[in-house]
Amino acid sequence: MILNGNQRGGAKDLAVHLMKEENDHVELYELRGFVADDLMGAFGEAQAISKGTRCKQFLFSLSLNPPEKELVAVSEFEAAIDKVEKKLGLEGQPRAIVFHEKNGRRHAHAVWSRIDTVNMKAIQLSHSHRKLRDVSREIYREHGWEMPSGLIDRDARDPKNFSLAEWQQARRIGKDPRAIKSALQDAWAISDSKSALVQALEERGFTLAKGDRRGFVVLDRDCEIYSLPKWLGIKTKAVRKKVGPSAPLMSVEAAKAEIAVAMTPAMQRLEAERRAKARLERQALNKQRKELVRVQIAERKALTERHRKRRIVEAQRRQDRYRFGIAGMWDMLRGETRRLKKQNEFEAWQCQVRDRSELDALIFEHLEQRRELNREQKQQHQRQADLKLSLNDEQRRYEQMRKHLQRSAKSRSSRNLDRE
Repeated sequence: MILNGNQRGGAKDLAVHLMKEENDHVELYELRGFVADDLMGAFGEAQAISKGTRCKQFLFSLSLNPPEKELVAVSEFEAAIDKVEKKLGLEGQPRAIVFHEKNGRRHAHAVWSRIDTVNMKAIQLSHSHRKLRDVSREIYREHGWEMPSGLIDRDARDPKNFSLAEWQQARRIGKDPRAIKSALQDAWAISDSKSALVQALEERGFTLAKGDRRGFVVLDRDCEIYSLPKWLGIKTKAVRKKVGPSAPLMSVEAAKAEIAVAMTPAMQRLEAERRAKARLERQALNKQRKELVRVQIAERKALTERHRKRRIVEAQRRQDRYRFGIAGMWDMLRGETRRLKKQNEFEAWQCQVRDRSELDALIFEHLEQRRELNREQKQQHQRQADLKLSLNDEQRRYEQMRKHLQRSAKSRSSRNLDRE
């Protein structure tokens, strides 16, 4: 797992950060070596003790992030924390462990007090980054996980760790010639005049214009040009008979300008619709996530309560094995009481392992549920990003086209004035 650690002060800020409710689940798993039973009080103790030294960064804070798709048990987190503790020389120091779950992932934070209360000085943590990297490599090898390139080569970097993911450019959908031909033929078939044909073509996304050599062409919304007689499979004479001479029609350049001007507000309208739809989708998913977290919290509380009741019953059952009075004294003399004590301790440990395994299994199930929701959220976000890129690209293209045509028109106007 990836290990990131640093020395720091700011006890209050760190405690608030670690217990933030912005996570789906927060569990204060362990407080060792502190009198207080809450994180704020524990870090306050460490700060108070540090006043007897010159140390300003009296805490060492560590984050442990396992690979995204791996399910890591609490015992494995504890083993990793113990490795780090030994590697950095923090064994026996007061520490706190907090688990966070968010977006279908679980990670942990461990915080130690650096103050050696016997000698009243801060424990030196030289080369901590290198040591954490060594422990991280060891953990990846032990579990057989695919090691990130940043751990294989210290100069290598995974871009996902420090920059926004690069969005895939919008793909243009290839035009189907059969669909184009069918649309043009339908418009032609239902029209009996020039005005009817122009309207029918516009309804299908085409603009009628005058081509070169007095021909008849249509332009689609991307300003691609199609010869109308060719795509209809008829002679130019037949088109002229229904439409009339091509001279009164606008030129291709004018048609492009008209399309560019008309499409700009249309693209803005589509972008507004996209934002509204994206907002509704986000609200629906956030509501679903909150409900899922609420149900999961209830399930964990129910399991914890079942464990508590079962521990009471099992503890009583183990206690009932001891006999009292003369029989109890006889059991002590013949070593039976000592044997029962060892048996009870072993069974109590087994029960603790069993309860933790059951809780881990429930947590893994919850993580997978939220991962599925997170995958859906990512897919939704990607769809919206792709659509946004596509709309922005088209709007930019129309704007560039409009400006180019305006410059061309000004240039032609200037040339005409020069001739005059």
